[in-house]
Amino acid sequence: MFKNLLEKYASPFALRRMGIMGMNKRNISYISRYNPRRLYPLVDNKLKTKQIALDAGVTVPELVGVIEFQHQVSHLWDLVKDWPGFCIKPAKGSGGKGIVVIERHDRTNFVKPSGKVETIGDLERHISNILAGLFSLGGKPDVALIEALINFDDVFEGFSYEGVPDTRVIVFKGFPVMAMMRLSTDASDGKANLHQGAVGVGLDINTGRAIRAVQFNLPVRYHPDTGRDLLELKVPYWEELLNLSSSCYEMSGLGYIGTDMVLDKRKGPMLLELNARPGLAIQTANAAGLVPRLKKIEKLGKKVTMSPEERVAFSRREFATEA
Repeated sequence: MFKNLLEKYASPFALRRMGIMGMNKRNISYISRYNPRRLYPLVDNKLKTKQIALDAGVTVPELVGVIEFQHQVSHLWDLVKDWPGFCIKPAKGSGGKGIVVIERHDRTNFVKPSGKVETIGDLERHISNILAGLFSLGGKPDVALIEALINFDDVFEGFSYEGVPDTRVIVFKGFPVMAMMRLSTDASDGKANLHQGAVGVGLDINTGRAIRAVQFNLPVRYHPDTGRDLLELKVPYWEELLNLSSSCYEMSGLGYIGTDMVLDKRKGPMLLELNARPGLAIQTANAAGLVPRLKKIEKLGKKVTMSPEERVAFSRREFATEA
């Protein structure tokens, strides 16, 4: 994951001095310690996440319908016929696996962002695979969510290729500590997944401006498909987005989470999903380690009584990258 850093710094001790967090430290010192296992189902299941978000008044993509059983698969058309576009997701999937986005259809041809055409039969077979657990964590039986499409905000035009960009914010004890935007590419098949070739853009936690961009863990300046200068990226409604991310601490009860946010042109920032085991590539995108920021939060003590807005103000002040 940190190949480029390892090439520059000879030993793991140097990485430790930089505050780079590895998987073992993440799992033992933060996930196991701050995330009660009984709460994992709330975030490992996208349907449950959506339910607790709605209960908390958090904006999420609209739910078109849910298919739980095989005999319901044939009713897919009835669910989607009045929606010009929609997204099919496995409730227990991870890493973007099993997600199918349909931008438009003419009742016969269902067009994906890549231009590839699917039939209703193709989509029904895909949902059958979801129910069988083909894309779920551990291969367990799953359910399929059909969601309304997010209205892509024009401010990100050219920064992403055939997909909606999302913003990952690591939230520790309610404090946003590091952020990046994930931009889909041709290599990532239109999905915002860094391991599949999406671009990760490190963001200044204070301003939401790009500070660095990477693809396959190597620095890049321009989007590989659109040619857009990635350092021109700035996320609008940044304070609102951070406040929403921070509030997911109270909503979920989890102390160390990755919040995935999207920006809808009409509804503004909304929560896409939560991750109780967020990856570590965000450090590469920011060229910074998580450990010093996490330790600063821990030094505040156990009895911190701040509102989400107060926690965001603290993080923006303490973890700003730009002068």
